[in-house]
Amino acid sequence: MTAFDLKPEYLIRDEAALRGLFPPTHELAKKKCLTILDRHARDFIERSPFVCLGTQNADGKADVSPRGDPPGFVKVLDDQTLVLPDRPGNNRLDSLVNIVTNPSVGLLFIIPGFDDTLRVNGQATLVVDPELLEAMSVKGRSPTVAIHVRVTSVFMHCAKAFRRSHLWDPKRFQDRSDMPSLMRIITDQAAETPASDEELSALDEKLEESYRKTLY
Repeated sequence: MTAFDLKPEYLIRDEAALRGLFPPTHELAKKKCLTILDRHARDFIERSPFVCLGTQNADGKADVSPRGDPPGFVKVLDDQTLVLPDRPGNNRLDSLVNIVTNPSVGLLFIIPGFDDTLRVNGQATLVVDPELLEAMSVKGRSPTVAIHVRVTSVFMHCAKAFRRSHLWDPKRFQDRSDMPSLMRIITDQAAETPASDEELSALDEKLEESYRKTLY
């Protein structure tokens, strides 16, 4: 695949040029942004079992990580503070390392079946307070670290993206078997493709076993 050649005359270089391409922002869209977690935001967070966490490192390199648990796993401590557990993963620690060097985070809360979402931005801190961690334990296992977020902006996001994608429509669901297994993809990308189907099956089963034993 050859690189696409970006023509300088078609590049957007400042906010004025960007905004000139679009109609003015609707006044209600400006007013909907809050600096606190009102009752509607709290209700949304309490129902949400899934959130995407956006972070950046000190150099501005961005990363987005999915986080999931039973509904209400993200705890609202007060009108401007929430906390979410960091569950066991692959120990790359991308999001956590980013937060240590750059506390700015963005959260996108999603509720299954809802087309609208909740966006929360703020400043994050990693905490290991035993009392806080114990409050977020599941099946007797507490998280090693919690992510404490001081909220700076909160607003609802409209349904267009989810309706365009038909994300919740079962008729649009795709067959996972149409693509290779996760372990096949990862081993291909790491140039460590298994020598046989049996070896790959063993790796797939090992991954499933790790899911069963280390979700918490």
